[in-house]
Amino acid sequence: MAYFIDVILPIPLQRLFTYSITEAEAQFLQQGMRVAVPFGKSKVYTALVHTIHQTAPEVYEAKEIQQILDETPIITPQQLKHWEWIASYYMASLGEVFRSAVPSAFLLESETIISKFEDGNVDESKLKDDEFLIFEALQHQSLLKIQEISSILGKKNVLSVLKRLIDKEVIQVYEEIYEQYKPKLVRYVKLHTNYASEENLQRLLDSLNRAKKQREVILTLFSISATTKRPISVKELTKQSKASSAVVRALIEKEILEEYFIQKDRIEYNGDEVEASKQLNPYQEAAYKTIETAFKTQDVCLLYGVTSSGKTEVYVKLIEEMINTGKQVLYLLPEIALTTQLITRLQQYFGEKVAVYHSKYSVHERVEVWNNVLNNKPKAQIVIGARSSLLLPFSNLGLIIVDEEHETSFKQFDPAPRYHARDAAIVLAKMHQGKIILGSATPNVESYYNVKNQKYALATITRRYGDVLMPEMELVDIKEKHRKKRMKGHFSDRLLEEIEETLENGEQVILFQNRRGYAPIIECNTCGHSPQCPNCDVSLTYHHYKNQMRCHYCSHHIAMQQQCLACGSHELDTKGFGTQQIEQELNELLPDIKVGRMDLDTTRGKYGHQKIISSFEQQEIQILVGTQMLTKGLDFRNVNLVGIMNADSMLNFPDFRAHERSFQLIQQVAGRAGRTKKRGKVIVQTYNPYHQILQQVSVGNYEAMFTDQLNDRRQFHYPPFYRLIKITLKHKEYNRVNESAAWFAKSLRNSFGENVLGPEFPPIARIRNLYLKHILLKIPKQQSLAKTKDVILRIKTSFLSISEYRSIRIIIDVDTI
Repeated sequence: MAYFIDVILPIPLQRLFTYSITEAEAQFLQQGMRVAVPFGKSKVYTALVHTIHQTAPEVYEAKEIQQILDETPIITPQQLKHWEWIASYYMASLGEVFRSAVPSAFLLESETIISKFEDGNVDESKLKDDEFLIFEALQHQSLLKIQEISSILGKKNVLSVLKRLIDKEVIQVYEEIYEQYKPKLVRYVKLHTNYASEENLQRLLDSLNRAKKQREVILTLFSISATTKRPISVKELTKQSKASSAVVRALIEKEILEEYFIQKDRIEYNGDEVEASKQLNPYQEAAYKTIETAFKTQDVCLLYGVTSSGKTEVYVKLIEEMINTGKQVLYLLPEIALTTQLITRLQQYFGEKVAVYHSKYSVHERVEVWNNVLNNKPKAQIVIGARSSLLLPFSNLGLIIVDEEHETSFKQFDPAPRYHARDAAIVLAKMHQGKIILGSATPNVESYYNVKNQKYALATITRRYGDVLMPEMELVDIKEKHRKKRMKGHFSDRLLEEIEETLENGEQVILFQNRRGYAPIIECNTCGHSPQCPNCDVSLTYHHYKNQMRCHYCSHHIAMQQQCLACGSHELDTKGFGTQQIEQELNELLPDIKVGRMDLDTTRGKYGHQKIISSFEQQEIQILVGTQMLTKGLDFRNVNLVGIMNADSMLNFPDFRAHERSFQLIQQVAGRAGRTKKRGKVIVQTYNPYHQILQQVSVGNYEAMFTDQLNDRRQFHYPPFYRLIKITLKHKEYNRVNESAAWFAKSLRNSFGENVLGPEFPPIARIRNLYLKHILLKIPKQQSLAKTKDVILRIKTSFLSISEYRSIRIIIDVDTI
């Protein structure tokens, strides 16, 4: 009887592939195990077992699998169900979800291995110089990898040489799978069993009288053993005895000490005893009780609490309750920067039960967290992470907390699957029969609309912790200030006065400008030319520190020009301003003050965020300039003033959510001020202080903004009344993108009529030498989403069957934001 398995391959193909297995393998294999399978002519992939059955494929002959890579499944059945939902809802393939979900160490790639042709008699005189070098290397070493051959020949492309050698039957090539993850083994030592008796021990110490260092190591080992029951590592022993590792090695060789290895996680909590969680104030207590009551009848609850109202403490109480029942908790955050502050807080309460999972961690660290979650270990009962932690193998998930749920960072843009972590988390909680809390001081319009329609429950905290007043917000008209010559660089006199006063009081300042770099445009005063990126339709941004001009889309860069590239004039001027320019102006205006900057350029390393945040917390930095990274729930105790350098750039963005986002961003930045005792102050610089959104945000009127936005969206057919699917077409030829987009849009209009917008070029129509064109499809509530997606997929299949359109890349983004 023949047995087969259907597997998921980590490639963007919609279907599963069938391979043949033996009866013994069929009895051993389970859903969720990895197997190595051949695919195509010579590639070997890591695939995931989906189903085991006895139905042979009809169209092709099933190949055999190469090897089984796991003894137990690495993913859970519920996890696979969730992946299938993500793939189907966001119109991605299961392979794409598989690739983005698992740490790359699990996706073993094959490596090409070169060896001598076994029964070939080689005529060395017919080999060229480069061919002979490889042949000679194979005389000394039986196997070579491609990288080794590249270094032997001193060039990158060696495929032509290898092809000639294969044709001459000098070498043979095959693929070999290699394991990426290596567990961390820590080296420990103990006294050899020969010296267990008192007598032998005394004899040993007498014999070491002349070897003082070795004797010192043995005595240190005794003193450590007397004070602690845990194993003693070589590192600890050498440190305490002040001896080198060579002394320890000599003792091991003499069989006085015995070495052994223990597998350890790369990240371990070494803190003190955990603290008890804080007592909730009456407002937090009321919200906590509301959530508890709501969870009896509903699964989703929105916690709408003003900035600095102590939402985290409410979460801590809910986590406490959940882990006492033995269930797992997932705490989702939009930014990696936020995790650094929160980890410390949660570890104070829960100690080693907290695990962290995000992209700045190494592959090995992520594999360890994955395995701990899979095995439901106590050390991963609470998982904190960015959106990717949603795809971990939870088996007993009781609660998901989505903090700052309004953040756009929860949406994955590239590569597929383009899922929204908040929405996918709601589905995941439902699958585990768990509960989910969405927390925010400025909820997303769609989430608040769901509350109004009784889809979600609502809990509110209307007062800041410690009854601190909400910050006072002042709108400064910089058009008027420019006219009266009261500006110093990009600072109004009001903002500078407040900065100086705050610093005199020993308090700190945050300045917000949502653009990194020094200046977005360098312009020639003579001819008006500004340097453009050759690969994208954007001007190059000037970066002062490296004295170069960079493209923020493709990273193309050139040295800062001394004269205009078009007319040769030396009169070059900067237009606009970024965080670097504010930092420089502050250093000139306030030379004695320590200024820090937090943007993508300063937070690239693994601990980049942590260094800046901790030095600001410890008041080494007095003024922190930053981009939107600063807005996301960070808690600085000593900040009393927040300055928003220019509020207009956000308001004038060509997007239906621009006003909502501006309100959220300004409100969140403002929330960093005055979080302890004294009322904080926020200064917003703008050319249009009478703008409706700025008026609403200055008095913190979320309801008015919500009502206005809802009315606009009802009128113009946008979410929450209509769903959106954005289809993007990409190609390096302008005309081909134009023609194909028109064809695609026409086909969509035949089915959906006036609910199709476009095709239109986006504001930046070319990125990395690929032209883009967008088509937006609006889907009314009464229209079936599943049928709409089927129509889109049918049109896409027809589109790709036209030979001249086959090279065009199509990206489908469901619930685009």
